[in-house]
Amino acid sequence: MSLPLSFLDLCQIESGSTSATALRNAVELAQVAERLGYTRYWFAEHHNTIGLASGSPEIMIAHVAAHTRTIRVGAGGVMLPNHAPLRVAEAFRLLEALHPGRIDLGLGRAPGTDTLTAFALRRSEEALRVDQYPQLLAELLAFDGRSFPEDHPFRAIEVTPADVRLPPIWLLGSSAFSAQLAAEVGLAYSFAAHINFGAAIPAMRMYRERFQPSEYRQSPHAILAVGVVVGETNEHARELLKIVEIGMAALAAGRPSRMPTFEEAQRIELSPLDRQRAQPLLQNVIVGDAETVAGRMRELAEESQADEIMVTTFLPNQADRLRAVEQLARVWGLQPTA
Repeated sequence: MSLPLSFLDLCQIESGSTSATALRNAVELAQVAERLGYTRYWFAEHHNTIGLASGSPEIMIAHVAAHTRTIRVGAGGVMLPNHAPLRVAEAFRLLEALHPGRIDLGLGRAPGTDTLTAFALRRSEEALRVDQYPQLLAELLAFDGRSFPEDHPFRAIEVTPADVRLPPIWLLGSSAFSAQLAAEVGLAYSFAAHINFGAAIPAMRMYRERFQPSEYRQSPHAILAVGVVVGETNEHARELLKIVEIGMAALAAGRPSRMPTFEEAQRIELSPLDRQRAQPLLQNVIVGDAETVAGRMRELAEESQADEIMVTTFLPNQADRLRAVEQLARVWGLQPTA
């Protein structure tokens, strides 16, 4: 039996299109994923990036959960250092009350943006210099479990709504740091191989080996998130990769933009410097037809001891996104829902 399959949506805006279209596409893709048997559909938090339509995963979660019935919808993730833990607790308890048993809270450590924008979000130079992530996580869990020490001033605060708990919590990471923290605290874990492919296997194995049971989880659960480009053929996939190469080159050069259309990408000739800039990022992408991509995903799942695979695609075109979701579901062996 194949592992569960899920999807991470970056809400890419294609060149010449609009954010409204990208957001409508996200709803359609989530509905298709639900029908095909995907387990969960997550949204990322990114800021100051003109090629992405959503910087607020909780709003996308509420919207998409209201337009689906069974698929779990969540954040992959909320960048906790950008937010007060109390605010996160309130937002995700409210989502859990609105859609009981269908919400996931993924927490990240990175800012999801550049330093200046991170400062605008956090309002403090100290918050940029000091890694407060473990302390912020501990505060969030204390709010949820009402477990502050008796002399702590926050002990008197009641999170609203008060009659629900936070949904399942996942720590997200692209290095060993979050793997170690998730294992120590006893939370679920998701590794972003689409950001740091080479570190996935040791981090995932470390998490499983060091996991300590907690009130949140009695056993480890690890998701491996992978970036894919799925074409009709392997050759078509390599042609589609040109779109990603152009976008990655711009991102690496500090000039993020909207991903080009397929036709635009074929007309663009990257400089040798831009190709060099893009290569480290392209190494994190699995490219090929659905059978080729799924085969590599199965290998990685076995090597990393993953409990679940989550796919994302950097391609902005809805037809390309639908192809990835539909063809991977078929070759993966997902069972469609009624």
